[in-house]
Amino acid sequence: MRRLSILCLAGAPWLLGSSAAAASKEYERLAIQMATLQGQVTEMQRGIEEAGRELQRLNQALADQNALLKKAVDDARLQDESLRTGLREVTERIGEIAERLEASRLASGSAGLPPASSLPPTAAPGTPAASGFPAAAPVSSAPPPRELYSQAYADYARGNYDLAIQEYREYLKNYPTTEFSDNAQFWIGECYYSKQKYAEAIGAWDDLFRDFPSSDKLPDARLKKGMALDKVGRKREALLEYRLVADRYPNSEAGRKARERLNAQ
Repeated sequence: MRRLSILCLAGAPWLLGSSAAAASKEYERLAIQMATLQGQVTEMQRGIEEAGRELQRLNQALADQNALLKKAVDDARLQDESLRTGLREVTERIGEIAERLEASRLASGSAGLPPASSLPPTAAPGTPAASGFPAAAPVSSAPPPRELYSQAYADYARGNYDLAIQEYREYLKNYPTTEFSDNAQFWIGECYYSKQKYAEAIGAWDDLFRDFPSSDKLPDARLKKGMALDKVGRKREALLEYRLVADRYPNSEAGRKARERLNAQ
């Protein structure tokens, strides 16, 4: 037993050294695994950061593309609106020129004729008037629309505003839905404005807004209504009309004049 004890004591350091070496190797193996895992986590974090930067870059590129597309759409819309406004203004100018030419033609054609009131009445033989009996009143019919409209415009151009108003009203009574009906209502307002009857002019243009809401005369009528309101001292309402024209019809001649009046306030 003593000898066995001596042998065990002699081998104890070797056993302890072997256990320590095994523990050290296990620690090194765990440390290597931990370092490997940390490296993998670091790589994953780097990949996530790079993916985030790429996503941010793609989002920015998409935002830039959307902005360019929106600008292109806005530019196309503005160009289309400008073209439509220009076409409408050209059409209006052509219409006004045609009206003036027709008015000049009618004026020159009637210049050499004596007024109807100076012509003596005539009657065919055998008619009641020729026999001394009063003649029956003839049935009147409205002149053709173009002729009536041109005559009204000719009287307006000559300054015969009351007669022009009467003729324009007759036009509207007989031809309320032609392509010139809204123009006739507009020129009634112009006649009143030229006579300095601003309240009546405002009323005529309000009738235009009510009866012809899609008329191409609306920008000019709104502008002139603002000017009439200015004339009667209703400054605040006039500014509202100018602002409406400038905002709703920015590319028209009326819109430009409305902005000038707003800037002059």
